[in-house]
Amino acid sequence: MGPLHYGNMDEPLPRSLAGNTLNHLEQLIGGLSAGVILIDLSGSIIWANSAALTMHGIDSLDGLGASADEYAKRFALSDRNGHRLTSRDYPVMRVLAGEDIPDIIVEVSASGAQEPRWTHHVRDVVMTGEDGEPDCLALVIQDVSEQFDAEERFEAMFQANPAPAVILRLADHRFVRANGGFLEMTGYARTGVVGRSLYDLDVLRGAERLHIAKERLETGKTIPQMEAKLLLPNGHESLVVVAGQPIEIGDDKCMLFTFTNLEPRRRAERSLRDSEAHFSTLFRMAPVAMALTSPDGHRMIEGNEAFWRLTGYTATSFLGRAAGDPELWAKVEERNAVEAEVERSGGIRNRDVRLLDAKNQPVDCLLSAERMSLRGEHCTLWLFQDISARRSSELELVEAIEAVMKDASWFSRSIVDKLASLKNPRGNHERNDLPDLTPREREVLSAICEGLDDKAIMQRLSLSGNTVRNHVASIYTKIGVNRRTAAAAWARDRGIA
Repeated sequence: MGPLHYGNMDEPLPRSLAGNTLNHLEQLIGGLSAGVILIDLSGSIIWANSAALTMHGIDSLDGLGASADEYAKRFALSDRNGHRLTSRDYPVMRVLAGEDIPDIIVEVSASGAQEPRWTHHVRDVVMTGEDGEPDCLALVIQDVSEQFDAEERFEAMFQANPAPAVILRLADHRFVRANGGFLEMTGYARTGVVGRSLYDLDVLRGAERLHIAKERLETGKTIPQMEAKLLLPNGHESLVVVAGQPIEIGDDKCMLFTFTNLEPRRRAERSLRDSEAHFSTLFRMAPVAMALTSPDGHRMIEGNEAFWRLTGYTATSFLGRAAGDPELWAKVEERNAVEAEVERSGGIRNRDVRLLDAKNQPVDCLLSAERMSLRGEHCTLWLFQDISARRSSELELVEAIEAVMKDASWFSRSIVDKLASLKNPRGNHERNDLPDLTPREREVLSAICEGLDDKAIMQRLSLSGNTVRNHVASIYTKIGVNRRTAAAAWARDRGIA
């Protein structure tokens, strides 16, 4: 620290400040690295050290002003909330008024500046002579701008962080900060958190390793992640993962608690359990035969009662065994084709298949299958609808009609086709069961399928009206219909259109 100066920094202190006052000043300044401003009792600024000048952005005592009043004109002071101080609330004015001020934090800027440039921690010292009367007043200043800037940056990041978090002061176990993420997650108001003690708002409530958390909290060490149950304002609990990290804010040792909200996961798990329970109930009670197989070789995982009735097998003889052991399908190639289709597209719908039951008797079924996930495991759900009785009835009906009407040549072709379809429901119309249509008749039939009337067909094919009508009549006779919509349906069914 440089020599004491009065007015001009190069002039020594006057003799009027010699003696006890000078000794006091030397003792004060000798033990400080902070800025010091001396004011006499009349309010004149009589000296400042270089640190104090630097903290105000000036290089000479004149920059502070000759008096406390001039200082108030040259520098604007605000509190930490940004509220501008009136001149009578400046630390220097309060000291001159005889007030014993506590340590004060003020933001300082040159008058007219838009933003504060420094943050000062100010305290006063009153120096008295041997008679006990004040000789001189001093303001001791520390520049805490960097500290408060860092705290402001931390505060901004803390509040902007979407992860729920609170900060607990270790000295008294009271919460000093709560960010928006924590307030949103819990429904607390900020005033309902800040200032409360850990006893009132236990963020470690129900922790799975509570003894470790308490031990780490008392020693100010990192608290590992663990599940806990936060008590919410409405009295409900919220399942969270909580972790603690020791930090320092200013001179306070604190613990930063961060949280992960597990409630969405718990609700999803509960919903999944409920849906799986519903599925299990429906699976067991369904009247349709159902089975579950694994993706590795389609091993049988489970079958319902309807499935065991349909096949004649028992669970003990079937579960855990791969497809084909025993062979459930009448045709192995059909099973391979169905499994390949399920693997390729993820499912199959209403496919006509034939199974073999435990007595090696055929069972005609409509099959639907779907890949799915159950209890976290991939599997395939198979549904077999027994149509053996219906198929038998259809075939018996066809055989009866054919026996009675064997010589009824007057039956229309459409009835014959339908009878053939009943006899072979899985087969497609073969090309050799189609009537012998001429190329021109096929052209006319194709036009009918497009919805064209006779006049439009005449124009397209360059035919006369009589020729078109003759072709249409011939088509009706050959395919056994008597109207255009039936002819179109017949042609589309056989892929002619």
